[in-house]
Amino acid sequence: MSGNDPFDRIPPTAAFTVTSTTAADGEPWPAPQYSGAFDVPGGEDISPQLSWSGAPEGTKSFAVTVYDPDAPTQSGFWHWAVVNIPASVTELPEGAGTASGELLPTGAFQLRNDAGTAQFVGAAPPSGHGPHRYFITVHALDVEDLGVGADASPAFLGFNIFFHTLARAVMVPTGEIA
Repeated sequence: MSGNDPFDRIPPTAAFTVTSTTAADGEPWPAPQYSGAFDVPGGEDISPQLSWSGAPEGTKSFAVTVYDPDAPTQSGFWHWAVVNIPASVTELPEGAGTASGELLPTGAFQLRNDAGTAQFVGAAPPSGHGPHRYFITVHALDVEDLGVGADASPAFLGFNIFFHTLARAVMVPTGEIA
């Protein structure tokens, strides 16, 4: 597991709080959230329940990203990206990251993850690679619509988030396959 924080390369912002009933900061993700896409036994690609509070005044929307900086690539691995979540929304239910997106709030949509699908893909680090960190981040934004299309990459989304972030809430569960 690398010691690098993916937010070390950009200026700090104000913080607010994100919690979950299905994932815990610094703790391993439970097995159902491990990815079936990579032949992980019992993997179901279930996105975690997320709740957030304390976003700053002036927040007009949120974006949620899940990113693994410890993946054996030069660019990490994006597991989930949701944009244009209305400012009135402060929770996503467990399983909101299905391909249909039916549990997402009106106006919100998912971008393609690094597995190539517009949905949540669970943690599945390579066997024996060691523990990975999964940065679950809720970004409080100063615009209602980031202006990115559903065909944008999560990296492009991150570039656009950079210019509109008022604050961010971060929790970091871990995952490892022996």
